[in-house]
Amino acid sequence: MTTILYPEFLYADESVEREIFGAEVRILKHIVDSLADLPDEDCAQADGLMVFRHHLKAEDLARFPRLRCIVRMGVGYDRVDRAAAAAQGIMVCNVPDYGTMEVADSAMAMVLALRRGLFLYHETQRNEPVAEWRPIVTPLIRRLDTQTFGIIGLGRIGTAVALRAKAFGFRVVFYDPHRPNGSDLALGIGRARTLEALLAQSDVLSIHAPLTPETRGMLGLRELSMLPTGAVVVNTARGPIVDLAALETLLHEGQIAGAGLDVIPVEPPVEPVPDLLRAYRAKEPWLEGRLVITPHAAFHNPEAWNDIRRKSAETIAAALLTNQPQNVIAPEMF
Repeated sequence: MTTILYPEFLYADESVEREIFGAEVRILKHIVDSLADLPDEDCAQADGLMVFRHHLKAEDLARFPRLRCIVRMGVGYDRVDRAAAAAQGIMVCNVPDYGTMEVADSAMAMVLALRRGLFLYHETQRNEPVAEWRPIVTPLIRRLDTQTFGIIGLGRIGTAVALRAKAFGFRVVFYDPHRPNGSDLALGIGRARTLEALLAQSDVLSIHAPLTPETRGMLGLRELSMLPTGAVVVNTARGPIVDLAALETLLHEGQIAGAGLDVIPVEPPVEPVPDLLRAYRAKEPWLEGRLVITPHAAFHNPEAWNDIRRKSAETIAAALLTNQPQNVIAPEMF
């Protein structure tokens, strides 16, 4: 009998899983704070493992002698030690086709709300004393069709963002060394061949790359300083791609006019929290209307939540029950 283990079963029943797996698959359900809290006997029996919030390290994998497939219940797969999994012959899959519209919409919502001053007016109209009843002159607020919208990573979400930004009148340019030639022509957008070339022209920078050794720390002080004065930065991808200290410095100096973050390097934040997050929580005046932070929630709505459930189950079923795996993370991506 095939056994699939959920260390954090997130739903009220197993009706969807049972529909996909059939009656012959055993489902083991837990809600644990750490994989170390799983019973040894359940780990020993698991052929498949579903991972949502937990990080799966080499020492965790050693507890799963029968494990054949891990499904990361989401797009990003940086929570799994893929090299250790490959060394044990364990397949790693993700769910790349959920939340695309939600994350793209969230990125655009952040950009539009910052560039139209919505956060700024919202906050200043609640001040005591209240701000004057008039527009605020600030580098943050710009006409959209005068700006270049730069995208790092033209995967599913990056492409969805490109189409949305184009519809709003931005000139759209992307950087993604892994995309084939002609991707720009198919979408009617521009392409930068280097990160530096993209940054130099991006009045808005939206990040949609996976977290890999190549992208970790990709945007530090040197790189962010290349952006045009008054740029806006939005990250709905992975926190460690952006150096928060560098972002704070450039926001403080006015080089960057505003930022939107759905992700931060350590989630949830722990003490000592980054200075930028501390200043945001303290409502320091210099950040007023210039920074919005959401708790890694850009993907979320009821429809996307159900998509995670169904598509994750379908992915592990394809790997373990049909021998026709899908969404496999290729070895070269380790």
